[in-house]
Amino acid sequence: MMIPLFPLGTTLFPDGLLPLKIFELRYLEMTRQAFEKGTPFGVVSLERGSEVRVPEQEVVFSPLGVMAHLLDFEEIEPSLYFIRCQGGKRFQIQETQKQANGLWMAEVEEIEPDEFIALPPELEEAANKLGRVIVSFQNHGVRAKDMPFSQPYRLDDCGWVANRWCEMLPLNASQKQHLLGQTNPRLRLDLVSEILDGLQISIQFPNE
Repeated sequence: MMIPLFPLGTTLFPDGLLPLKIFELRYLEMTRQAFEKGTPFGVVSLERGSEVRVPEQEVVFSPLGVMAHLLDFEEIEPSLYFIRCQGGKRFQIQETQKQANGLWMAEVEEIEPDEFIALPPELEEAANKLGRVIVSFQNHGVRAKDMPFSQPYRLDDCGWVANRWCEMLPLNASQKQHLLGQTNPRLRLDLVSEILDGLQISIQFPNE
């Protein structure tokens, strides 16, 4: 499977939401094609280099990424789009090639989604804390479309709970990639729970 890549200084997780402003020509073309054809592109985390193209700069990105599916596409002006996408399957890059306009294309192998693993009693607190975060957003008047998580809220699923915490916690790129690469969602949530223990959660609401 050959897909275009979008190297970013962030990590997209399956089912995660990612809003982006697009202004570089290579990504304007990429996202318009994705919108018109209904096809995904791949989000990969930068290990070296910047999101904006810099002549002669070496760009290195993770070989593990996540498919991004467009939910919203708004052309603010011809050279500025606002998009919102949702994470799909993870993938492993097999081979890459760089096009003349600087866009990276990659042959990838998709990774099967996490299997459902019910929350064991010892990990329920991680889900309870996440539930309280969701309620805080709702009580603050945040509209459903502005929530940082998409419904349904699968608070009984180890993988879903772990992925949402991975997005919110103050982790560096290496830590997030390590968690993304965990094939056992129960183990991923175990690791997240260890980080959560004793950590005070600060919530930033939209428009604040």
